[in-house]
Amino acid sequence: MSGVQIPQCPQMKKLKFLQYQDLFWQLTLREIKVKYKQSILGYSWVILAPLINLAVLSVVFSFLLKVPTGNVPYPIFLFVALIPWTFMSNAISGATSSVIANSLLVTKVFLPKEIFPLSVVASKMVDLLLTGLILVIFLIIYKISFYLSLILLPLIFLIHVILIIGISLILSATNVFFRDVEHAVGLMLMVWMYLTPIIYSIEMVPLSFRPLFFLNPMTGIIDSYRQVILYGRFPDWLALSYSAFFSILLTFLAYIYFKNRARYFADVI
Repeated sequence: MSGVQIPQCPQMKKLKFLQYQDLFWQLTLREIKVKYKQSILGYSWVILAPLINLAVLSVVFSFLLKVPTGNVPYPIFLFVALIPWTFMSNAISGATSSVIANSLLVTKVFLPKEIFPLSVVASKMVDLLLTGLILVIFLIIYKISFYLSLILLPLIFLIHVILIIGISLILSATNVFFRDVEHAVGLMLMVWMYLTPIIYSIEMVPLSFRPLFFLNPMTGIIDSYRQVILYGRFPDWLALSYSAFFSILLTFLAYIYFKNRARYFADVI
């Protein structure tokens, strides 16, 4: 497969961990390069797409909804949630078809198959970094202070990534056997987005329904991003702890499921 150098070993025996690591980074770099290779604007789409989405949503929902944002301008209130959501959406969408996209390696090389969805998730972190830099510029423009609570961002991001990995492992394995999964994932993500307080605030949800909203692990994660970035507060520890517990348990079970299904990948692809 062009762009990927397959580590060589006698009789295709188990590769060493270092060789797995090399292949992982090669796959990640390939994902980064190939996506916009023949695009006129190239990697500028990483920034343009969320900005266009932000502009449309800001205009529409600024007039349709009176979102309580705690004196934070709505565009920045929205952007702080839209960036991590876009990262997750792109990572899950790409990871779902990752095993199928690397069918030659799956059938010809003995290697841990989870390397494929994980490399897609890693590649989307580059997109996240670029849009994060745009967010910093927006924070400066809107004169949002940089609070000490920002030191909690790595913890929130870690929980977020664990959740993404768990979902990616489940969907990428299932997609090998049921190809409808990659077509349904877009619809699933769209519904999930509207069930997560991204374009609106959790304060707009009636008190009687809030416990149901917090069963969604992304509710605690998105709310935590907003609290530490926009308001300089600690996150709701109960909600974030639930998101962490859910994400870790899901990823643990997803890994077992993926490894079990991976034994049959070569027979099905």
